[in-house]
Parts: sequence; C-alpha cells; structure tokens
Amino acid sequence: MPDFTHTPVLLDEVIEALQPRDGGVYADGTLGGGGHSEAILRASSPTGWLYGSDRDGAALEAAAARLAQYSGRFEFRRGNFAELADWIKHGSCDGVLLDLGVSSPQMDMRERGFSIQQDGPLDMRMDTRQPLTAAELVNGWSDNELARIFREYGDEPQARRFARAIVEDRQRYRFERTGQLASLIERLAPRHGKKRHPATQVFQALRIAVNDEIGSLKSGLAAAFTILRPGGRMAIITFHSLEDRVVKEFGREKARDYTFEGEMDVPELRKPKTPELKWVQRKAIQPSESEVEKNPRARSAQLRVMEKL
Repeated sequence: MPDFTHTPVLLDEVIEALQPRDGGVYADGTLGGGGHSEAILRASSPTGWLYGSDRDGAALEAAAARLAQYSGRFEFRRGNFAELADWIKHGSCDGVLLDLGVSSPQMDMRERGFSIQQDGPLDMRMDTRQPLTAAELVNGWSDNELARIFREYGDEPQARRFARAIVEDRQRYRFERTGQLASLIERLAPRHGKKRHPATQVFQALRIAVNDEIGSLKSGLAAAFTILRPGGRMAIITFHSLEDRVVKEFGREKARDYTFEGEMDVPELRKPKTPELKWVQRKAIQPSESEVEKNPRARSAQLRVMEKL
C-alpha cells in the first residue's frame, strides 16, 4: 500500500468548529489519510460515531489502518462525498467535514499524475475506477473546450494560446505524460526566474475537470446539509478561490431570510423565507504562521463554518 501519511490542515480549528462530543455523530466526506477523522474520534470518545468516505481506495486503506484503535465506532465507504445523503440517515449528524482538493500523498505519487514537478502518466483521477483521465481531455477535447476549462477552472490568462498549442502539438504525438504537457507550457511561457511553474493553473484546471470537482462540491454541500441535524455544523476547507466562491454562495443562499425568482435579486420582488443556516464566523479561518511554516501546503487553505438552523 502506498504511503498515504499526511498532515491535516487547520486541525485545531476544525475540532473547535465541530466541537466533537461523546455520543455525537460525524461525517468526514474526504478521509484522506484519516488525520481529521482521528482527531474527531478522539475528541468524541468513548462513544462518538464517524461516517467516512473518499474516492481514493489508497486513502481508505490508510485511514482504516490509522483508525484501527477506534474499530467499532466508524463506517467507511468508497465514493464521492456528493453521495453522503444516499447512505447516511438524513438529519442524523452533529458535524460534517469536507476538506477539498488534492491531498499531499496524491500529489507526491508520480504515478497518479497530479504533480508538475514529477513526470508521471497524465492521469489526475481521484477515483482510479473512473475511465476519464487528463490524457483523454488533453488529447480529445477541442481547443475551445480546453480554453474554457483553463479559463474557468484555472483562471489562466493565456488559456486560448495554451489550448491551441496543445491541439497543434497533438497532431504529431499523443500527450501521455505530465512532463510533456508541463514542458510545452513552459516553452510557451518561460519562468524567467519565477518560482511558480507556468503550468500550475493548467494542471489545476485539468484536475478539476477530470474529477468534476465543482459539480461534486455543489452536490456535496447539499448532501452535507441534508444529513446534518438542526444545530449541527458543517466545516469546509477550500484551497482556491473557485471552491471558496461556491461555498460562500451556498452559505449566502441558505442564510438569507428571503428568496427571489430569476438570476437578479431585485429588492422589491423579494419574498420572505426562513433562513436554513447561519454563519458561525463570517470571515474565513486561515492557518497560523506557525502551521504554514511547518506545512507550506497549508498556505492557501481557508476554513468556513456554518450551522444548520
């Protein structure tokens, strides 16, 4: 089994937000290596219960091994957190955690194809059972489709140029390796001393598209809300602005005391409704300087916490 050990981000802040207690019921929709789940089970001892899911089979194996001491107090299933409400009783949970994005172990395994720095297959699947890979997108999608995801999911200013270059180059060879794609982008946009690789946003966009991360997030937020009991809390950790916008919009819509039809909010046409949740804290919680120093990958993390009414 690959080493799936990783350091959970904002761990103390998550525990403070969810306030695990003896007898409580919790769900971790993104188990990863089980770091957050271990802290939740420890804090809810001796009888707290945890439901857990992850798309990655290696993550589930690692989490099960790490949490063996809590055997009998959890149930894990392999799958997307968007499916939580399909197998967890509605209104049963005191807290739900979603830690979004790719995990450090996935990033560090060259064979998974997430990393720009390590050459590997152009894969990027969180769930290796699914047929769609990054190679399928890069070699099969039109320049318009590629430019769209580079722009929408990666906020890449050279989206059109990069997409056209990919389509032109694939007439001569098939993109099979991360190194091929990274080299092409770097040739088009040299670093000139910059630390950040010029293909970073392209790789992010491909990963999001391959795993339908935005669609999953929207469905996952709804599922988390469904399985929460009144007074239960949901904690969501995001790592880029696109994810954070989706979370904020979900929170704003559920916290509003009015509704409106159509896309434009016209005050005169608002209709009253009962708010369904409240923000525990309006401002996103960010990692401390000491945490970022110990774990640089935590730098972009943001935690938002909501409570079901």
